[in-house]
Amino acid sequence: MAQDLKKMYKTIMDDHFTPQMEVSFVDGDRRQTLFYQKVSWVIDGVEKGLRYGENPGQEAALYRLVNGNLVLGDAQTIAPGKYLVSDIELLQSGKHPGKTNLTDADNALNILRYFTDTPCAVIVKHNNPCGAARANSLEAAYHKAYMADRVAAFGGCIALNKAVDKATAQAIASQYAEVVVAPEFEEGVVDILGARKNLRVIRINNMDKLQTFIGQRVIDFKSLMDGGMVAQWSFVPQALSHKDFMPAATEYKGKTYTVNRQPTVQENEDMLFGWLVESGITSNSVIYVKDNVTVGIGTGEQDRVGVAEIAVDKAYRKLADRYCFEQYGTGFADLTDPDKKAQIEARVKEVNGGLIGSAMVSDAFFPFRDGIDVGLRQGVKAVVQPGGSLNDYQSIEACNENGATMVYTGQRSFKH
Repeated sequence: MAQDLKKMYKTIMDDHFTPQMEVSFVDGDRRQTLFYQKVSWVIDGVEKGLRYGENPGQEAALYRLVNGNLVLGDAQTIAPGKYLVSDIELLQSGKHPGKTNLTDADNALNILRYFTDTPCAVIVKHNNPCGAARANSLEAAYHKAYMADRVAAFGGCIALNKAVDKATAQAIASQYAEVVVAPEFEEGVVDILGARKNLRVIRINNMDKLQTFIGQRVIDFKSLMDGGMVAQWSFVPQALSHKDFMPAATEYKGKTYTVNRQPTVQENEDMLFGWLVESGITSNSVIYVKDNVTVGIGTGEQDRVGVAEIAVDKAYRKLADRYCFEQYGTGFADLTDPDKKAQIEARVKEVNGGLIGSAMVSDAFFPFRDGIDVGLRQGVKAVVQPGGSLNDYQSIEACNENGATMVYTGQRSFKH
């Protein structure tokens, strides 16, 4: 008898994780313990926590911190009770959330916490943003984030920093997403989103306090295959304003190299937006940003030249898909008319995939100028990176040769 492969995705796993968990840090007679409580929800009469982990068949559990303050040196954990994802309110959920639903939502909020004033949308898939945008309205921010990579956004997690209005809800309901999180949903909005019966609609009750999570630390745990564990403090970006950027400058063999041009107001906006979005992207990564919208996102690669090239390639392909969808209502991959495809490709090439005048963002320094040259050849005019390479002078020369500006953050932003 043939196995019903679809059934495994509908199965709710029983988990054998205990109702409480404690993690203690011991130094001689001093013991600091963090206390956790397992989270569950009642959906269609079934009380259950996570439906499964990263894959069907993997048991998983969500725990929220209920007590304990860990202080190590000059750093301390976030205070218990400041809940976001670990105490969500499910307004609609056709099924229990899985581990990836929550980790996607968590990373979306990890990014969104830096953008609380202007309407902003972040769409996350497999724990990486596929589109992020700021705009004058929530609907516009969502549309721009979605069209930045609508293919990758399929089945993703949409995070919004303002109350969802009907126009935004209708735009969301016309696509397929797994999760939408927001601080509030205006009257009638949940009914609109209800057109997608399995869409998890999550209200984040403490979203108005999201900005208070800036600079707060948690302990990141990584379990090793032999049962060992690595613990580290979570990453905290230090550059929260363009005033925290440093104009690119370095010394090499007794000669001082400085970037010739200072950033414009818009370039500073794009570099700061990109740098803070970068904090939620798997390394090695390079992204391109223009007018407060991600243009191309390269993630999780082994070399910086390669990831810069991948981000360029994605910018071209995603813009072709956007042009095609806007003009013909179909994806570029599904367009069969060769003349129409050639026309769209010509439009994309004319604007270098939307990269002309964009900002290039790198989570680590460029060891040589070959990585930065990838972006400059496409018309990048602003670069933000940590700095600190022995060959920083090469990158400065590359920018000066192309009339581009560059700033340093003085801080690497690796995320694994």
